[in-house]
Amino acid sequence: MSRKVPREAVAPWRFYVVAALLLALLGLLLGRILMLQVISSDRGREFLQDQGEMRAVRTAEIPAYRGVITDRRGEPLAVSTPVISIWADPTQLAGSERLPELALALDMPLSELDERLERYAGKRFMYLQRHRVPGEAREILARRFPGVYGEREYQRYYPAGEVASQLVGFTNVDGAGIAGLELSYEDWLRGIPGKKQYIKDLHGDAVRDIGVLEPARPGRDLRLSIDLRLQVLQHRELQRAVAKTGADSGTVVTLDAHTGEVLAMVNYPVYNPNSRKKIDPGSTRNRAMTDEYEPGSTMKPLTMVAALESGKYTTDTVIDTSPGRIRVGRKTLPDPRNYGAITVSRVIEKSSQVGVTKIALDIGHEPVWNVFQRMGIGQPLGTGFPGEQNGLLPNRPRWRAIEEVTLAFGYGLTVTPLQLARAYSAFASGGVLRPVSLLALDEVPEGQRVISAKIAADVLTVLERVTGENGTARRARVDGYAVGGKTGTVRQVGAQGYMEDKHRALFAGVAPVHDPRIVTVVVLNGPKGDEYGGGAVAAPLFSRVAQGALRLLNVVPDEPEAVVAATPPARHGGAV
Repeated sequence: MSRKVPREAVAPWRFYVVAALLLALLGLLLGRILMLQVISSDRGREFLQDQGEMRAVRTAEIPAYRGVITDRRGEPLAVSTPVISIWADPTQLAGSERLPELALALDMPLSELDERLERYAGKRFMYLQRHRVPGEAREILARRFPGVYGEREYQRYYPAGEVASQLVGFTNVDGAGIAGLELSYEDWLRGIPGKKQYIKDLHGDAVRDIGVLEPARPGRDLRLSIDLRLQVLQHRELQRAVAKTGADSGTVVTLDAHTGEVLAMVNYPVYNPNSRKKIDPGSTRNRAMTDEYEPGSTMKPLTMVAALESGKYTTDTVIDTSPGRIRVGRKTLPDPRNYGAITVSRVIEKSSQVGVTKIALDIGHEPVWNVFQRMGIGQPLGTGFPGEQNGLLPNRPRWRAIEEVTLAFGYGLTVTPLQLARAYSAFASGGVLRPVSLLALDEVPEGQRVISAKIAADVLTVLERVTGENGTARRARVDGYAVGGKTGTVRQVGAQGYMEDKHRALFAGVAPVHDPRIVTVVVLNGPKGDEYGGGAVAAPLFSRVAQGALRLLNVVPDEPEAVVAATPPARHGGAV
């Protein structure tokens, strides 16, 4: 017979103790809630709200639109287009079974995706792809890969492509200017991002926008001085000339003769700013402003200015260049042939080294140097363009005779193509030198008179004769218009000094010469073949560029009697 063990009775006091403790805890909780919500209502609610928002509310950046760059007629040269960048939280994505599917969607090797996840292990952010087309990005995001998100951004696009690339420049992947005018006007073009708040869920996904804290402010637009029509024309003609002559590189720059605005500026080689995978750094250089050259005989008209200002010479003063050569120090300077007794005008027409040498030895180097300096040689252009060079105008305490002479015909100093064009613009504007502008101007800027109007007119007359039947630039002529200019051919400098087989061909011209509208400078570096001089390769390029530009600008052709009759291109002599 089993025995029942009596159950031990629970002491009543234990029950009451436990119940009292639970009631006390409940009272403390209710008291805390009462204090936060009622007694300390403002501070309590702020505290709870802040704590909640710290766990659910986030602040995001609103991307700002970068200013548009246009040509003078409003044609877009640089615009910003909306894109979506895809990023991931590696802590959520790593180890996912859907990694092969994600790699396929991104068109990325799986090994590369695994490598990135390993590199960013422990991080909360990494880009998967930048700047995807919105439609494509949304298709990927719609598949809801774990830890994969999208971010709205802007990508810079250049409608003109390589045609204006070296002037306009480009931005980096984050939209900041790093070359050209994109860089120099970065503060003007870039927008200021805004801020917005949104609520996120437990997975970090945005659930709902709360509101804009600070609106994004777009960048300001920039209107350039170039005319895209002229830019395309010069780009095409320069490419054609390089292909024909085998030149290593080249530049063509055109200024408005009245305002100093740059109407077109092209270089070769080129690059496409919309496709930068295989960009050669050398092709990004705006050679018209960053490269300095010895200008050679294109400086002889400036030397003629010094001669005319001296009062010793007029354009009709006769200089005896016999026997076709002259010795200065240990160096003999020859002409292609003995021109005999010729006028100052003919000295420039034939580009006579002997004639210019005699003028330089007679008037001295100081008047020549002074004219060069007044015309902006060796002076900053002040455009603010990255890498812009000032050229070099030497100022020696003591000058040897050969240095005085070589200065007069364009050796021993350097200029950029844009500086040379600006100097010639003083002839085209009646002796007034105006600042160069890369931006479109609403009014003609005030210039500085550097030579008299009469001397400027005399120089234009001589420059027109250079393109005449007896000049070195017959191939620079333009049908329907009288033009003027000066050829130049210089030997390039190598490790051992001047090279016999590497030349630079130049031409600086004004059109139309009787009522100037444009000033154009052409440079071709390293043309190949028997014809490599300024008159043979640079002058024809000027002719094609000037003809197209004058028609695009609606410049009325000259009266027939004002135009020198064109002749078929022919080989010709003459120092250039």
